[in-house]
Amino acid sequence: MFIQTETTPNPSTLKFIPGRAVMSEGTAQITDADDAKRSPLAERLFGVPGVTAVFLGGDFVSVTKDGDQDWFELKPGILAAIMEHYTSGRPTILAPTGEAPAAAEPDSEIVTQIKELIETRVRPAVAQDGGDIVFEHFEDGIVYLQMHGSCSGCPSSTATLKAGIENMLRHYIPEVVEVRAL
Repeated sequence: MFIQTETTPNPSTLKFIPGRAVMSEGTAQITDADDAKRSPLAERLFGVPGVTAVFLGGDFVSVTKDGDQDWFELKPGILAAIMEHYTSGRPTILAPTGEAPAAAEPDSEIVTQIKELIETRVRPAVAQDGGDIVFEHFEDGIVYLQMHGSCSGCPSSTATLKAGIENMLRHYIPEVVEVRAL
C-alpha cells in the first residue's frame, strides 16, 4: 500500500491519501481519544503520541499534531497506523447508534442557495487542503460555518473566510452581510 502525504496551509496538519476510500459518505472530525472510539482508524491514530485531531474525508485523512512534535518523527507512526487499519479490514467508522435526527423544517430559498454554493464551490477546494467547511445556520445576514480538519486552527482560515467565502456569498446572495466561524 502506498500512502501519499501532502502539506496543508496549516503547519500543524498533514493530509494522508491512502489511495482508497476513507469515508463512503460525509466526513468526521475527531478531536480526542474518547471521541475516537467511534472510528477504529482514528483510534489507531490517537495511539501515536503527539496526534491531537483526526479528520476523515472521502479519500483522505488529515492528522493534526501537537505543536511541540516534529512531522519527521510522527509520520512513520501515522503511516504505520493507517496501513495497519486497512490491512485489518475494520470499518473506518462504526455504525451509528441511537435515534435518527428529527426531520428539520425545509430551508428557505436563501439557505438553499448558501448551501449549494458551499457544496459546489467551497467544499471541493477546501478538501484539497485536507479540510472541510460545513454550513451551520443563517441568521440576520450572517452565515455561520464550522471549520474542520486542516481548516480548524489554520493561520489562513480567517483570510479564507473573509476574502474568499464571504466575498463569494455576498456577490451571489445580497442578503449575506458576513461570514463567521463557530
